[in-house]
Amino acid sequence: MYKKELRYYFSTPIAYIVIGLYLLAISLFLWVIPGQWNIIDSGYAQVDGLFQLSPWLFMLLCPALTMRLLSEERQSGIWDLIRTKPISLSRIMLGKYFAAWTLVLIGLLPCFVHYFVVAYMAEPMGNLDSGAFMGSFIGLILLSGTFMAVGLLCATFSKSQIVCFIAGALACFILYWVLLQDHYSALSRGVIDLRDVAVFVSVAVVAIVLSIVVIDKLTRK
Repeated sequence: MYKKELRYYFSTPIAYIVIGLYLLAISLFLWVIPGQWNIIDSGYAQVDGLFQLSPWLFMLLCPALTMRLLSEERQSGIWDLIRTKPISLSRIMLGKYFAAWTLVLIGLLPCFVHYFVVAYMAEPMGNLDSGAFMGSFIGLILLSGTFMAVGLLCATFSKSQIVCFIAGALACFILYWVLLQDHYSALSRGVIDLRDVAVFVSVAVVAIVLSIVVIDKLTRK
């Protein structure tokens, strides 16, 4: 299931469009658009804008990737065929989840270019807070995994991709604003606290378990 979903993403424009839009938006805000996130305007060797902008972009990116994970198969009847295969529902859902999350992680890798460019521009060269960068990057990985799990859960409630996307984006926004923002900010300081990591992992696990329970009940009707 993991390989099937990953092949689907890269055999259609979805992966390239989503990753391309994310990288383009980040690059424009960091280097072109004047403002608080522009590295050149700030006069400091830092890439804080990358980690301040990404959570808000992920609120749209992650639901955009998860909205079709179940809706297309449920509308076409392929889901019923998949359930007849000798594979557990949990493995099906986990395969879909990890495939979508892998796509986000691939999109994050080019962001290291900004780090190396700023490190090269710094005076003296390399004068950049690597600890804060890595802590923030780990925070982004955990945040994206949590948003993907929440998006997957929202995708179980409707066969409409638009409804799934709106519900996922709204759920991610509320969750980040109410619970995750402080833990993400703590990781961005470069200090990896297991309590912060546990919050992201716990929310993701709960969302995935609930998505399995919900889709099982809905598709049994």
